[in-house]
Amino acid sequence: MKRKCRSARSLILPLLGLVLLCAVALAQDDTSGRKVKSKVAPSYPEIARKMGLTGTVKLQLLIAPNGNVKETKVIGGHPILVNAAMDAVKKWKFETASAETTGTVEIRFNPGD
Repeated sequence: MKRKCRSARSLILPLLGLVLLCAVALAQDDTSGRKVKSKVAPSYPEIARKMGLTGTVKLQLLIAPNGNVKETKVIGGHPILVNAAMDAVKKWKFETASAETTGTVEIRFNPGD
């Protein structure tokens, strides 16, 4: 009987982990249902390229009703990459809406891109 419990636990824990990973992946680009109409790719900072620096910058956005990015706030990321991500995201255009919305986006940097 103990073997059955152990094998059930050995299946449940990996499944629970998979569910949690899926939930995190879905939350990575949450812009409150507003679709991006146009994106500007960030320019990879030269110093980061020389250092072979990779990473992800996570930003919180305040999007105006007209679809322009009104404010950005850094949630996380390497300081060398943050400004490039913020500069690019400020140029993004979203669908219009009746009110301001907030959301989060992640910008990935890879020297091979």
